[in-house]
Order: sequence, then C-alpha cells, then structure tokens
Amino acid sequence: MSHLSRLSLNQATIKYADLATALSVTAGAGIDAIGLWREPVAAVGPAQAARMVADSGLRVSSLCRGGFFTASSPDLRREALDDNRRAIDEIATLAQAGAPGSAPVLVLVAGGLPEGDRDLAAARGRAAEAVGELAEHAAGVGVVLAVEPMHPLYAADRGVISTLGQALDLVADLPAPVAGVVVDTFHVWWDPALPAQIARAGAQGRIASYQVSDWITPFPGDALLSRGMMGDGHIDFASFTRLVRQAGYTGDIEVEIFNQEIWDADPGQVAARTAKAFGESIGPGL
Repeated sequence: MSHLSRLSLNQATIKYADLATALSVTAGAGIDAIGLWREPVAAVGPAQAARMVADSGLRVSSLCRGGFFTASSPDLRREALDDNRRAIDEIATLAQAGAPGSAPVLVLVAGGLPEGDRDLAAARGRAAEAVGELAEHAAGVGVVLAVEPMHPLYAADRGVISTLGQALDLVADLPAPVAGVVVDTFHVWWDPALPAQIARAGAQGRIASYQVSDWITPFPGDALLSRGMMGDGHIDFASFTRLVRQAGYTGDIEVEIFNQEIWDADPGQVAARTAKAFGESIGPGL
C-alpha cells in the first residue's frame, strides 16, 4: 500500500478553491481523501455537496468545523449549539456520500474567552458541557465529535482547550465512538506530555483525526497563518507519526495548512506539493 493512500487534503490548505475545484485538484494529485470545510459546502448546499463528493470518488476524512461554544450568554450558547447540530447532520450526509472508508468526524474548536471575560476555567467548563449536550444528537446519526486542542497561543480568542490531555479529560465521560480528539501536530508538538497523552488517547480509542502541518519561524504577521508545509519547519514528523501509529490510529492523515503564500498559489500545484511533502515527511513514520 502506498503511503499516499493515507493522505487527505484538508480544504483549508487550498482555502480559495471552491468545492468543485478542491475535489478536482485533490483527485488529480492522486490523493484519495479530502477534509471538507463548512463554508464551501454551504456555498452549494449540503445536498449538492454530497452529490459532488459521491461523483468525485474521494473519501471524506472530516468536516471542519463545529465548536465555538464558550459564550456565557444563554442566547449565544443556544445559537452555537443549534449550529453545531446542523454541522453534525452535514458531516453525517457527506460521509455517507463519500467513498468507502469515509469518516463521519466533526472537528470541534472550543472557542476563546467571551469579550471582557477572564475566567478561563469557566470557559473550559462551558465547552465540556456543550460537547456533552451534543453527544446524543451525534450518536443518533453516527458522528464522532472530535475535540481539537489548540496551541496556547490561541487560548484567548480561539481555543481554550490547549493540550491533548485537556481534550481527553473533556470527553472522558462520553463513549469513545461518539467523542474523541484531534491530534494536530502544529498545536501539540511542543507538549512534553505528548507521548503519554497520545498513548492514552490510543488506549481509549479516542483518536478521531490526525492533522499535520509544520511549525515555522519566524512567524508571519498573522499568527493564525503561521503553519508551514511539512519539512519547512521544526517538527519531527517521522517520530510524531510513529507515536500515532503505535497508538493504533489507522485512519486518514489530513494536511491542514493556514498560510497566505500557500493560499495564494495555484491549488493544483499546492495539492501536488502536498503529496510530495507528505511522502517525504510523513511516510517514514507509517
């Protein structure tokens, strides 16, 4: 089996491509799977998106993203939960339309602190409550809620869950087939507890998604757009991937890169570059 058989191109890596283009360039680069984002899906509607996915012959590895449910306002919290229920239904439909091996995984980014709020513990508690409230709906349609810890750099405005250990604690009381975690190299590579926490996630059957991109320095002007192509930065992908493999994860590996230079490039060229970098950086750990 080719190492590329595990590769999935997350749509964030080719952000400006519409859904039709994203599906086309992914398949054209010899990549068998795609990680979808809600905005391009919404642009054509979930039903049409499902038909397009089915026609593409690609697997669906996840849908990004749900979450952003740390608001303290009851009205905002209700809106967030309703939107997440819609996202759950979307990935259930899209995964069913995808090729065999598609994963009904909804990636959840917890969200940051509400404006003027400094109570980090309370925000984390609200995130945990929200995942618990969504679990029944997800279970009913066969979807896995995948909590993604984000680098502490983003704790204030995007993700109050900062470590893999915190993410695992958040889902600990929910069944593993319903609630898992995302292991994203960019966000967790720095954590000295990472080997133990990846092993813990594997033993609990909680690794729902593995996403890769590199940590590059110096940071560009926007910290959000600071991810690099594998091999361009500081992460030891072979060792990292071996940890994930040893933990028992055998699913697709998504390349998800937020980088303006990559976004501005031709999406077909980016897809080809992604396949090459994946084979060189991720392949040795598989």
